[in-house]
Amino acid sequence: MTDELLVVRSQLGERDAFADLVRAWHDPLTNYVRRMLGAGRSDDVVQEVWLAVVRGLPRLRDPVRFPPWLFSIARRAVTNRLRDEYARPELGAEVEGVGPDIDDAVLDRAAVVASVGALPVREREVVVLFYLLDLSLESCAEICGIPVGTVKSRLSRGRRMLRDEFTQKGFAR
Repeated sequence: MTDELLVVRSQLGERDAFADLVRAWHDPLTNYVRRMLGAGRSDDVVQEVWLAVVRGLPRLRDPVRFPPWLFSIARRAVTNRLRDEYARPELGAEVEGVGPDIDDAVLDRAAVVASVGALPVREREVVVLFYLLDLSLESCAEICGIPVGTVKSRLSRGRRMLRDEFTQKGFAR
C-alpha cells in the first residue's frame, strides 16, 4: 500500500493505516534523529515527532508530500532540542569506549558515524538526509527550507570535510 493511501486512510481515522504508516517510517525517522542528536538523546525527540504527526496529519493537504512533511517536523524538533542543549551549561562530553576485540569493520563504521556526527549541523543534516536516508535533493531542500543549490553546496562541503578527516586519520581512499 502506498504512503499516500495510508495518509488518506489515517486522515479518515483508520488506526490500522496510521500504524502501518508508523511502521513504514519509524526506522528512517529514528535514523535521522539519531544521526543528528546521537543515540542517547533521540528517543524522546522521535516520540515528539510522532505526536506532532498525529496532531497535524488531518491538516496535511497533499498526502504525496508526507515524507518531506514528516522530516520537516523532525528537523524542527531536532533544532529545538539542539537549541535547548546549547543553552544549558556544558557538563562534559560523553565518550563511548570501543573494546579491543571489535572487528575492524565495526571500527570503520564507528569512525564514519563519529565523523558524520562531528560535522557542523547544517552539513550533517543534508549528508544524513541525502546519503543515509536516500532522499532526493529536492526533498532535502524542502525539508531544510533552502534552495537545491544550497543543499548541493552543503553536501559538497560535508563530503570535503569527511574526506579531510578520513585522510588525517589515515584511512585509504
